[in-house]
Amino acid sequence: MEKEILRAEESKSTNRTKIEKDLTEGNVAKQLIMFALPFMLSNLIQTLYNVVDMLIVGNFCGTASISGVNIGGQVTFVLTSIVVGLSVGGTVVIAQYLGAGERKAMNETIKTLITFLLISSIVITVTMMFLSDGVLHLIRTPEEAYQEARDYLNVTVTGIIFIFGYNAFAAILRGLGDSKRPLVFVAIACIINIFLDLLFVGAFGMAAGGAAIATVISQGISMVACIIYLKKINFEFDFRLNSFRFYGNRFKKLMQVGIPVSIQNVIVNFSFLVLTTIANGMGVSASAALGVVGKFNGFAILPAIAVGSSVSAMVAQNMGAGRIDRAKKTLYVGYVLALSCSVVVFVISRLFPRQILSVFGDDPDMIAAGLEYMKTFTFDYLIVPSTFCLGGLISGAGHTMISSLGSIMSALGFRVPLAILFAIVLDKGMWGLGLAAPFAALGSTIILLIYYLSGKWKKNKIID
Repeated sequence: MEKEILRAEESKSTNRTKIEKDLTEGNVAKQLIMFALPFMLSNLIQTLYNVVDMLIVGNFCGTASISGVNIGGQVTFVLTSIVVGLSVGGTVVIAQYLGAGERKAMNETIKTLITFLLISSIVITVTMMFLSDGVLHLIRTPEEAYQEARDYLNVTVTGIIFIFGYNAFAAILRGLGDSKRPLVFVAIACIINIFLDLLFVGAFGMAAGGAAIATVISQGISMVACIIYLKKINFEFDFRLNSFRFYGNRFKKLMQVGIPVSIQNVIVNFSFLVLTTIANGMGVSASAALGVVGKFNGFAILPAIAVGSSVSAMVAQNMGAGRIDRAKKTLYVGYVLALSCSVVVFVISRLFPRQILSVFGDDPDMIAAGLEYMKTFTFDYLIVPSTFCLGGLISGAGHTMISSLGSIMSALGFRVPLAILFAIVLDKGMWGLGLAAPFAALGSTIILLIYYLSGKWKKNKIID
C-alpha cells in the first residue's frame, strides 16, 4: 500500500515537472521570448474567433451583419473581461507561490479560482438572458443591424462558461510557467471554428447567429481539451466534486490581485463600447468601420500584449523568489522586444490602410470611414509597448491596484472625454474618434512610469 502511494506521488511529481517551469534562472531575453511566443500565438488564435466571424459574415452577408457581429461581440467582451482580470490575478498569485515554493498555498488557490469562476459564469449567463435587449437599445444599435446583434449576443452568452473555463485553466498553466499547452488547445478550437463558420454562415446562410453558434461550440471544445489534458497528467485538481473547494484566505488574495484587473478590463472595454455608441450614431458604415479596425487592432497589438503578460508572469515568479534585479531586467528586455514589433505594425498600418480594410469588405462608405479613423488611431502602436510592459511589471509584483488605476484613468480620464470632444463637439467624426486612443495610452504610461520610478512596486503584495 505504501509503495502504491509513493508511486502515485512520484507520478504526480513527474507530471508537475512537465508543466512547471522555473523562470527565476537563466537568460532573461531567451526565457521571455520563449514564454511570450506561445502566449502571443494563443492570443492571435483567440483573436481569430471574432475576426473569422466578421470576415465570413462580411463576405457572405454584408455590412449590417458585420455591424451586428461587432456590437454583439463588444458586449460579450465586456462580460468576459471580468474573467480575464481574475485569470490575470490567478496567474500572478500562482506564479508567486511557485517561485516561493509554497505548494500548498498554490494548490488551494487553483481550487478556489476554478470553483469561483464556475459559479460566476452561471450567474452572468442567467442575468444576460434577461438584459440583452435592454443593453442593445442602450448603446444605440442601428436598426438595420439590431436583429443580427441580438442573435449574436444571445447565443454567445450561453457559451460564457466555456470562455471562463478555458481562461481559468490557461491562467493556471501560465502561472506554472507553461504557455505552450494553452496554444495547442486554442489552435484546435480555432480550426473547428473556421470550419463551422463556413458551414453555418456560408452554406446554411445563418448570418451572425450562425457565427455565434460556431464560436460557442469551438470554445467548448477548447475547454474540454484542456480538462482532458489536465486529468491525463494527474493534475492536483482532478475535476471530481470534492475538488471544487473554496478557501476564504486564498479567495481574498485572488480578489485583492484580480478584482482591480477585472474592474480595469470592464471599464476599458466599456470605454470602447462608448466609442461604438458614438460610431453607431454616425450610421451603419461608421459602425462597421470601427468594428473592422478593431479586429485589425486585435492582431496589431498582440505582440505588445503577449510581451506585457509574459513580463507579468516572469516578474511574479521572480518577486516570489526575491529576485528584484531580475524583475527589472525583464521589464527592460520586454519593452525593447514589444517596441520592435509595434514599430513594424505601425509602418504597415500607415502604408496599407486601404488594403487592410478591404480584406473585410468592399463597401466604399465603410472603407472611407475606416481610413479616416486609422489616420489618427494608428499612432497608438508607438505608445502601447511601454503601457503594457510597465503594467506587466507592476501587476507581477502584486500592485494590480496601481496598474489598473493607470488603465482606468486612461479610459475614463482620456479616451471617453477626448472621443466625445474630438468626434462630437469639434465635429471631427471618425478622425477625432481615432485620435482619442494614442492620448489615452500616453496618459496611462505616464501614471505607470511615475509609480515605477518611485520604487514602491518593489514591496511584495502577495508574499511577506
